[in-house]
Amino acid sequence: MKKLLLLFALALLFSCTCDTNSTLPPANSKKLVELVNPLMGTDSEFALSNGNTYPAIARPWGMNFWTPQTGKMGDGWCYAYDHYKIRGFKQTHQPSPWINDYAAFSLMPLTGELKFDEDERASWFSHKAETALPHYYKVYLADYDVTTEFTPTDRAVSFRFTFPQSENSFILLDAFNGGSMVKIIPEERKIIGYCQNNHGGVPANFKNYFVAEFDKDFELVKTWKDENLQGAAEAESFHVGGVVGFKTKKGEKVNVKVASSFISLAQAELNLKREIGNKTFDEIKTEGAQSWEKELGRIQVEGGTEAEQKTFYSCLYRTLLFPRKFYEFDKDNKIVHYSPYNGEVLPGYMFTDNGFWDTFRAVFPFFTLMYPELNSQIMQGLVNTYKESGWLPEWASPGHRGCMIGSNSASLIADSYLKGIRGYDIETLYEAILKNTNGHNEKITSVGRFGAEFYNRLGYVPYNVGVNENTARTLEYAYADYCIWQLAQELNKPEEEIELFKKRARNYRNVFDDENKLMRGKNQDGTFQSPFSPYKWGDAFTEGNSWHYTWSVFQDIEDLKQLMGGNDAFVAMLDSVFVVPPIFDDSYYGFPIHEIREMQIAGMGNYAHGNQPIQHMIYLYNYSNQPWKAQEQVRRVLSKLYSYHPDGYCGDEDNGQTSAWYVFSSMGFYPVCPGTDEYVLGSPLFSKLTLTLENGKQFVIDAANNSKANIYLDKVLLNGKTYNKNYIKHADIQNGGTLVFDMAATPNKQRGITNESFPYSMTVDE
Repeated sequence: MKKLLLLFALALLFSCTCDTNSTLPPANSKKLVELVNPLMGTDSEFALSNGNTYPAIARPWGMNFWTPQTGKMGDGWCYAYDHYKIRGFKQTHQPSPWINDYAAFSLMPLTGELKFDEDERASWFSHKAETALPHYYKVYLADYDVTTEFTPTDRAVSFRFTFPQSENSFILLDAFNGGSMVKIIPEERKIIGYCQNNHGGVPANFKNYFVAEFDKDFELVKTWKDENLQGAAEAESFHVGGVVGFKTKKGEKVNVKVASSFISLAQAELNLKREIGNKTFDEIKTEGAQSWEKELGRIQVEGGTEAEQKTFYSCLYRTLLFPRKFYEFDKDNKIVHYSPYNGEVLPGYMFTDNGFWDTFRAVFPFFTLMYPELNSQIMQGLVNTYKESGWLPEWASPGHRGCMIGSNSASLIADSYLKGIRGYDIETLYEAILKNTNGHNEKITSVGRFGAEFYNRLGYVPYNVGVNENTARTLEYAYADYCIWQLAQELNKPEEEIELFKKRARNYRNVFDDENKLMRGKNQDGTFQSPFSPYKWGDAFTEGNSWHYTWSVFQDIEDLKQLMGGNDAFVAMLDSVFVVPPIFDDSYYGFPIHEIREMQIAGMGNYAHGNQPIQHMIYLYNYSNQPWKAQEQVRRVLSKLYSYHPDGYCGDEDNGQTSAWYVFSSMGFYPVCPGTDEYVLGSPLFSKLTLTLENGKQFVIDAANNSKANIYLDKVLLNGKTYNKNYIKHADIQNGGTLVFDMAATPNKQRGITNESFPYSMTVDE
């Protein structure tokens, strides 16, 4: 009898614990920071990106991040999950391994023999003895029996090292190569100095000044200069560092407070005093947790699995890291910045470390939705960038960098202003946008519009005039022109100017091949380039092929649909992306770039979610008579291509863009065309999400019967009324209210199939 009762109890327990679709309580019943995994995406390398991230331990949009460093100094892959040694704990500003880092320096504790070379000093560690949270990091360094902890502020960090009993305990500060200086001041328990390492985009006087303040007297002081250890307390050369030593008792904690500044040593000292001062390590840690809790808590999730909640908040954390604050507060508490464009210290905001080719798509629309005040500050920073450099930034790190294509700053600016965000000089930004349309920076072709003279004269960038990735440029310039057209109308610009950009917004037609129903390179004489393969990566396109870029007509999907032959033909072309095998032509690159491999192994045909050009494409079913296919494919990507694990992305995370796709899509909609006021519907992931908007109102997304099986929209209600549109407007969200999704296991093929339900297209709007 006892055995039967036991079996019955076990059966009950099993039945209660194994339902992965059961609804979880609200995520706010636990600390949201504990749901975030900063290691998501770190299992990456040059040949294959599962995110190409590192654990960015920081405050939201902080000026400095800190990270454990497993890669060699200067290696863009500064932390790789499958590495087993840590070389130091680095202040980093790296937005991407491809852009690499700048202004980096590191701290490292040691015991026993003094070793300063990064290979020799590296210590074994295990993920089993590692804690990574957005605001806090802890790890055990096995070779030295030292536990390292750190917790940052915007411009400073607090370290806590727990040492064993040792006659020879050390903390070294590596100021890195590329030009550096350190000075140890024993009577003040300080190390001060600067580092100049960078990979471009800096003026000649660029320096990152730092100050490190210890709570223990130094018994040993040494510096190294290039490869030579010396007894001097000061060193300045290509690569220098400093070492302080002392005896420690078992379990003794040594605290180090560090701050930096791009302005001066005095400003670094001021940043340290302001942001840390006399606060304890635990006080800074608590402040950091509260800072993240506040921002993560702006979106409260209910339901879904624990894994889905962890993935959501890990993606939200990544969305809130870039662009970074590149400004400081002077002695009078006024906002100032060192200009990475002209080298001067000037008043006002500055932000950096962002590639707009990636982030115009979802990151900045997320800011316009959830963070209009921040967005306004970023716009002020763009004004300053234009005044200080003569150009808008397209990829800044910290100044202009040569990377990617397009003039996508137009999208950010137009979307911000058209959605009612103010507090910046829009006329100066409009002037800057117009300058972009007429040429490019002669030294950096990614700034402005490379090939503008051809585009403005012919309506496209020709394939055979020496301008690489020409068809992609044509499509992106046309979209930017659409944004300019919309902004010009809002600003009451001359009618002739308005009409010019309206006309150019249709230039995508000039590279559409009627025969193949795809975008294709076109020669200067008007003939299409030949031979043509829709599977060829690069060449006329950017990190993708024609299957990926054909959909980059954000502003006029209705016209693209008609060019393809109407609803059925359009849907067939969309379907084909998933149906055709993941074949590719890599001859332009000479080898399969990582984006190709990520498409190939995803098992979704030629759909390449790991790169940005196609990430909106799934939502285009909403412009046709089969919107339910968008719901199906969105949920497929959410469940198949993302997880909170170290291999949790399906390609480069890219400054929050791939994360923002997940955040938006989990909410049930996505900004297909920034510059319009619409978000196109998909399939929400959770049973309920509550958005707390900056204006104090709440917008609730309710899908109570949501599940892994119930992925289709059977019925939608907005504020209690039946809603048949395939999109929701920005104002409807900002006004607060409730969007109810009645989910079902089978598609409702009658909902949202008429023209009245389709999202905006400029052709229809005329």
